[in-house]
Amino acid sequence: NIYKGRVQNVLPGMEAAFVDIGKGRNGVLYAGEVLYDEADLDGEPARIESQLKPGQTVIVQVTKDPMGTKGARLTQQLSLAGRFCVLSPFDSMLGISRKLPEAERDRLRKILKGVRPEGYGLIVRTAAEGCTPEQLVADVERLVARWKRVEEKIEQAKALDMVYAEPDLVLRVIRDVFGSEHTDLIVDDEELAERIRDYLSETSPEDVSKVQVYSPDGGDGEPRSLFGDWQITAQIRRALEIKVWLKSGGYLIIEKTEAMWVIDVNTGRFVGKDNLEETILKNNIEAAIEIARQLRLRDMGGIIVIDFVDMIVPAHRDEVLKRFKAELARDKTKTRVMDISKLGLVQMTRKNVSKGLMEVFTEPTDDVIPGRRLIKKLLDE
Repeated sequence: NIYKGRVQNVLPGMEAAFVDIGKGRNGVLYAGEVLYDEADLDGEPARIESQLKPGQTVIVQVTKDPMGTKGARLTQQLSLAGRFCVLSPFDSMLGISRKLPEAERDRLRKILKGVRPEGYGLIVRTAAEGCTPEQLVADVERLVARWKRVEEKIEQAKALDMVYAEPDLVLRVIRDVFGSEHTDLIVDDEELAERIRDYLSETSPEDVSKVQVYSPDGGDGEPRSLFGDWQITAQIRRALEIKVWLKSGGYLIIEKTEAMWVIDVNTGRFVGKDNLEETILKNNIEAAIEIARQLRLRDMGGIIVIDFVDMIVPAHRDEVLKRFKAELARDKTKTRVMDISKLGLVQMTRKNVSKGLMEVFTEPTDDVIPGRRLIKKLLDE
């Protein structure tokens, strides 16, 4: 969301400012996210304290929601996301997602030259793969019209007012996740299904027919639920467990500390067929695939340390790491992986973008020992 915030205080030593956006807890605006006015700099290096003063009103956008004791991360480099493009009103850059094949990037680059509106920056998203020039033009026009409305609201807004809200969760999922690779989109509410169809008819009409309405009555009179039929609730419960079993009989132990996530790989019941090294290699490769899946499923962020079963053969260590990185390539959240250390540990980081599954579906408890317990009503809903 975009807010008309008020600067509370500026900390030159931290190169950051705290901004009140009317949400109870101040957001943090770092120096690198500030829009500096070249006329005010007079050739001097850009310093946050020269640009922002306590009590000043600023237009800021939330880039990361509050987590734990930390406030929201803010930026003055505003952007509006559409189905295929991201519009940057205060930028002139032109970019294309690096996840697209080079041939597709070349095709989109040619289209972009005639699509970008004057005075705006434009980034083409991964979802634009295979889209037509007409779809890109329509998406950009929608974004420009949306920005014009935001500008009008900024003019009329008072301090701490919200001037732009992202679409609700359902439409964000459709915009950011749903694409041509999906065959069906199942919804358990007719009114919501109509909203989704209306949105898709504007952005990708070919996907409208994929929307299906789920019937809670299976014909036998017994009440049913969408998440129950598709085993979603059961999968959430499994995703909150410490132990994760692998198909071969090995297992993972996944635990969170204050500073990091720790994942331990064990062979468990898997005894292999040929020799010990081959058994360990197969177990570690299977574990690498499952760990990449668990990272996405639990939305684990921050520092993550993985203890694979020790491998003596260097080629085996390289093979496991290569497979792990290949699986991480599917992850939309930014990751960085280090080589396997002499102790057999893989250290990595994954960008924190949400609280994660554990924090959402559990709450602190001191019933027996300090820990967390499931919030049952969330699963029931």
